[in-house]
Amino acid sequence: MHHDEFIGKVQALTRLPDRGSSEQATRAVLSTLAERLPPGLTDHVAAQLPPTLAAPMRQAKDSSGERFDLTTFAGRIAGRAHTDEDGAVREAAAVLEVLDAALAPELTEKLVAALPRDIGGLLPAGRATDDTD
Repeated sequence: MHHDEFIGKVQALTRLPDRGSSEQATRAVLSTLAERLPPGLTDHVAAQLPPTLAAPMRQAKDSSGERFDLTTFAGRIAGRAHTDEDGAVREAAAVLEVLDAALAPELTEKLVAALPRDIGGLLPAGRATDDTD
């Protein structure tokens, strides 16, 4: 998926007012996600993204592998995207939905498995897993 297509889909899902806001939200979510994922998985996810969207993940890789929950995840996104935590969760769900469509299915499965249930549940594949429990 190309950069413009990714950002356009995020903007459509979030209903943010402009592409700049959608870019900011996307970068905030991807860099925060990279902080939570194991380093190898971060590399695999970044490799399937356009270079401009892979960059925030690669830059955050030094602090990857941290263990935190949805509250911390949303708080970090809110700070980076200049929104409140409810907005951060909505933006994260939208970015993760587009990310799910951009990644190979087996990589999405690894992503869901690496995340705690509360964060993984924001991904469409994670919601499907929750429904079968």
